[in-house]
Amino acid sequence: MSIVPPAPGEPRRPHGPRDPGDAWVETPTGERYWGRFGAAGLLAIDPDRGVLLQHRVSWSHHGDTWALPGGARHQGESAHDAALRESAEEAGVPAGVIAPRFVSVLDLEVWSYTTLVGDVVVPFEPVISDPESRALAWVPVAEVDRLPLHPSFAESWTMLRPLLETRPVVVVDVANVMGSVPDGWWRDRAGAADRLLERIGTLAASGVPASALSLGGTRWFTPFVAVVEGQAKAVDADPEGVVIVRAAASGDDEIVAQTGALADPTAAVVVTSDRGLAERVRALGATVHGAGWLLDLLA
Repeated sequence: MSIVPPAPGEPRRPHGPRDPGDAWVETPTGERYWGRFGAAGLLAIDPDRGVLLQHRVSWSHHGDTWALPGGARHQGESAHDAALRESAEEAGVPAGVIAPRFVSVLDLEVWSYTTLVGDVVVPFEPVISDPESRALAWVPVAEVDRLPLHPSFAESWTMLRPLLETRPVVVVDVANVMGSVPDGWWRDRAGAADRLLERIGTLAASGVPASALSLGGTRWFTPFVAVVEGQAKAVDADPEGVVIVRAAASGDDEIVAQTGALADPTAAVVVTSDRGLAERVRALGATVHGAGWLLDLLA
């Protein structure tokens, strides 16, 4: 465990006007939750050092426990932005170093807490910049349970921990998905593929519902691999979150190759309504959904 203790003269969060979100929410039965518009936190995963946790000071809510850097959402602020802002304010997490993997939402109707789980793509050292922190630490996943955890985080950790090993990838048979909708795609295959890829990029950015992937959590920012063939290889689209693969010959063979080359083919979801191709990728352990599955998500 790598701990960053407080040091004299370290910067503190600047004092200024309080946001309307900085307030307690009380339920009809008397429970109180911080954040008028809900709250959010970041579970940052470093492949070498573990997860970033905050040791809370004794006078804070459930003090002397370990939890995620996070706090109340601001008025009009998304939970995603709140998690990144709070982690920057409380732990010095720099902008652009986290690649979101999935989100999990605890929704109590009167109040919600969103956990953004993200991978550290640029290593950084946390910095204590908030008076509520006693220390910050990179904690190996196997050692998190040994710490005195904030009760709410302890409860969510039992669900989050198994998901840290899951890395789903969606592989799309673009020709098959295009061919399932008689919208004139045959007149301009590259143009139709461009439009489909842009829509897939929008889905990748907003996240795939966890239920569609049969996973825990709420939404997953899973990468997409889109295989194009024939005239569709002339596509211009290059949406973020989508890897476009131009098949040199058979599109089916390329999809099988791409699925087999994944670190864990059993975590792959292949989108195709081609029965022969479906059998080939299922033999690799992949899950198969027809074109309608993806089209419903895009809608």
